Amino acid sequence: MATPPSFFFLLSASILLLSIVSAEVFFQERFEDGWEDRWVKSDWKKDEGMAGDWLHTAGKWSGDPADKGIQTTPDYRFFAISAQFPEFSNKDKTLVFQFSVKHEQKLDCGGGYMKLLSGDVDQKKFGGETPYSIMFGPDICGYSTKKVHAILTRDGKNHLIKKDVPCETDQLSHVYTFIIHPDATYSILIDNEEKQSGSLYSDWDLLPPKQIKDPNAKKPEDWDEEEYIPDPEDKKPEDYDDIPKEITDPDAKKPEDWDDEEDGEWTAPTIPNPEYKGPWKQKKIKNPNYKGKWKAPNIDNPDYKDDPDLNVFPNLKYVATELWQVKSGTLFDNILICDDPEYAKKFAEETWGKQKDAEKAAFEEVEKKKEAEEESEKSDIDQSDDDKEDADAEEEEDHHDEL
Repeated sequence: MATPPSFFFLLSASILLLSIVSAEVFFQERFEDGWEDRWVKSDWKKDEGMAGDWLHTAGKWSGDPADKGIQTTPDYRFFAISAQFPEFSNKDKTLVFQFSVKHEQKLDCGGGYMKLLSGDVDQKKFGGETPYSIMFGPDICGYSTKKVHAILTRDGKNHLIKKDVPCETDQLSHVYTFIIHPDATYSILIDNEEKQSGSLYSDWDLLPPKQIKDPNAKKPEDWDEEEYIPDPEDKKPEDYDDIPKEITDPDAKKPEDWDDEEDGEWTAPTIPNPEYKGPWKQKKIKNPNYKGKWKAPNIDNPDYKDDPDLNVFPNLKYVATELWQVKSGTLFDNILICDDPEYAKKFAEETWGKQKDAEKAAFEEVEKKKEAEEESEKSDIDQSDDDKEDADAEEEEDHHDEL
């Protein structure tokens, strides 16, 4: 008897549900009512009058006006905020760090990244100099910088990913996901689509190189690096240097009206000599003794030591963001820290995924209205100019009639 298709559907749904239920969620924030009890606004730059604030809003265009995040405001400010969660380590676990960000202000230079911090931090003093474990998210500045930052801290040094990961640059919400697996592999997703993947070993300089150039090696004295040498058989012709660079123009003729007494003695002009070939250069031939450019041989790096916990970030305890923005308006929402990529994917679909089409439609409606207003203003200006031209013409005609 054949198994009904509904059985397979229920089975796959049950497996997915089981995986979601088994996920360990360390932090999840949708910025619903009471969010301020979970977050601490830093006093960073407050004494200088440069500390920005966070507006609880769904933004100017949204798929659901009731679904709010936090947005930077006003312009020309530093922004810093953090939230604490129960301390944990991702040893023997997959680490998933995910959030959505929207640049309503059409950001031309600024960041939209977030950080994970370890250990104890004074949240009221959190700022740009506060050490962090992971920094992740989009960064935009002009035409040159439009990429996703993925920075990992090790032994007090911040290491930026060596691969290029382009970020989204429009004014809509996008979900950024950073996944670090126990085997030290990783994935970076934007809107639930993988944009980059690889190994922590190869894509960051977290460890010293396995091999280095031998510092004691020296180039042998007889090592020949000249790829080409002068041809000993090539000799300069004896009369080569006697060929003049210019010669008298054979077609030149003394003008009929030339007067030697008044104009001086006539001299025929010169022209480039077609026989002249420039300074003589000896031909070159392939050097039979050429050995290539010498390079010191590689040796095992005595400072290299593998670390089976390269992927581990102990004592993770805070999620935070700190930004400097000339134009404010960046909106963060749907922050998630967990150990299950499938749960993160489902969370993105249930939040950003369900609202992205409505948000896009709301944005396009705002843009359409703005274009209509600009067109109306332009029409009013043109009509005003036309009216002025008509009035000037009528005044000029009246003046002419008076005359």
